[in-house]
Amino acid sequence: MSNILVVAEHQGGKLRKVSLPVMGFAKAAQALTDGEIYVLVLGSGIGSVAEAIAAYGADKVLVADDPAYANYLAENWAPAVAAIAEEYGCEIIATPASTTGKDFLPRVAAQMDAAQVSDAIEIFDGEEGITYKRPMLAGNVLVDVISDADVTCVTVRTTAFEAPEPGDAADIESVDPGTGAADNAEFLSFDEVKSDRPELSDADVVVAGGRGLKARENFVMLEELADQLKGAVGASRAAVDSGMAPNDWQIGQTGKIVAPNLYFAVAISGAIQHLAGMKGSKTIVAINTDPEAPIFQVADFGLVADAFKAVPELTEKLKSLD
Repeated sequence: MSNILVVAEHQGGKLRKVSLPVMGFAKAAQALTDGEIYVLVLGSGIGSVAEAIAAYGADKVLVADDPAYANYLAENWAPAVAAIAEEYGCEIIATPASTTGKDFLPRVAAQMDAAQVSDAIEIFDGEEGITYKRPMLAGNVLVDVISDADVTCVTVRTTAFEAPEPGDAADIESVDPGTGAADNAEFLSFDEVKSDRPELSDADVVVAGGRGLKARENFVMLEELADQLKGAVGASRAAVDSGMAPNDWQIGQTGKIVAPNLYFAVAISGAIQHLAGMKGSKTIVAINTDPEAPIFQVADFGLVADAFKAVPELTEKLKSLD
């Protein structure tokens, strides 16, 4: 029996949606191991976060509420996660493949002499035991990874797993990892990008623009469309590198991985590095003047048109429906 530990991600006192698909991964792992699913919530004043995730299939939610974890620091989180995993006999430790997850979980693996599997998109019972599938080379290669370590740390690509349906709430238990704050690191500040729009990785609708928009001011029309759809705004790396969009909007192999219900690719050619970050979207709408653009190969709906005309017209149509 192998227990599973999910480390929940939260921000501003709220559970991040990216934690829910990890519960889907944990349920799949549980079917193979017959173990229990524990969810660890680290932070300070995080009772509401624990209550939010308790309904998604955990056997127990463990809350480490301590000022030492009030602000994220990998140097503080990694020892705490390792201590709890060891105490509760967890042989699989999972967290979202986010910036935070990719930062602290390899440290947990190093501390526990565990295996590290990054960007897992599937878990199944292979011929040699539990096997993880993960993409490489911008998704062009899929590899099967078999861990023979006692503990395996897994960052989960959240676009690959469905969140479980909410049900009965699990018991919530206070825990003390006994690790406290590290003496070799100090939290100075967190420069949060504040916006009324949803965060890219959590959004149900994403409107993204590429280099074909030519200038920063032309992203305004994408923002107006996104606001009508209550969605987030994203960009290709080319647009970000050109200074047309901020870094936190970047989607792709070297940016954020998204899989919204609706994805607009506006003036984006569809380079493979960008497709790696959004091809899991449920419905993809592409607007491009080039009918041969690679983006049309993955789009569910394609419009060969000038974005400077099509996007404002679409926005006005949506406004007329209000």
